[in-house]
Amino acid sequence: MRFSGWRVSLGALVLLAFGMPHLAFADGYVIAPKPWEMWLPQPGSPMEARIDHFMAFVLWIMAGVVGFVALLLAYVIVRFNAKRNKVPSTVTHNVVVEVLWTVIPAVILLVVAWPSINLIRYEADYQKPYMIVKVTGHQWYWEYDYKSVKGLDFTSYMIPDDKLQPGQIRRLSVDHPMVVPAGEKIEFEITSADVLHGFYLPSLGVQRYAIPGQIVHSWTLLTKPGTYYGECNQICGINHDAMPIEIQALPMDQYQAWVKKAQAEYADNTPNRTPAVVRPALVQLAQATR
Repeated sequence: MRFSGWRVSLGALVLLAFGMPHLAFADGYVIAPKPWEMWLPQPGSPMEARIDHFMAFVLWIMAGVVGFVALLLAYVIVRFNAKRNKVPSTVTHNVVVEVLWTVIPAVILLVVAWPSINLIRYEADYQKPYMIVKVTGHQWYWEYDYKSVKGLDFTSYMIPDDKLQPGQIRRLSVDHPMVVPAGEKIEFEITSADVLHGFYLPSLGVQRYAIPGQIVHSWTLLTKPGTYYGECNQICGINHDAMPIEIQALPMDQYQAWVKKAQAEYADNTPNRTPAVVRPALVQLAQATR
């Protein structure tokens, strides 16, 4: 009974370390970060599913290498300690051992390289999309230009804490999310209007720099309707944390209805609008530091 508290604490740590990854997968379709989440988000696209599988594959190989090296070190420590080897061996060469420690790592690298190259090729295949969205990063908001839909170009700002509505997520929900059809290939043309930004959607496997003066391509295919979140993950100034990404995937009929409504609703939503989240004091500070 003396160590009951210690045992309870240890049990809690074990649950967090080993149980939470499974709980994260068991509680439904993960589309946003969750408290105490300790594993990758559930894939929302085929690309992220492939990335997760490749990462798990490499982790097993790494675990095997680390385990083998640990056992080898333990064997050397026990077998060749000073008490048992008062006269150390003077052997300097062993052809078999030298061949093995050269060939085996080379084979491991080849085993890892092959699926890695295939994954890179898969990620680079952004041809023949259903639609193209040009994504432009600004300080500190996103602009979405639907190149496949005439006149549909709008900005997206984070909703301030005092404006949040029930069901919206703090620091992730935005006033105008990107809306796309579920089950269709979407190409992103990513750039920046000022400084370096990061267009990062972890559950979709999308991670690209938004670079001023350059267009960086990526793509995704959202497997089912839902809301997916991401963030700018490159420090881009004083309000870097105020650049969340929200994407809503709709069935095709609902998406087409949204397009008709959005063309009228976003007609005056230009990228020159002042971000609602940025307080005047922060704007002055940002301008003073430029």
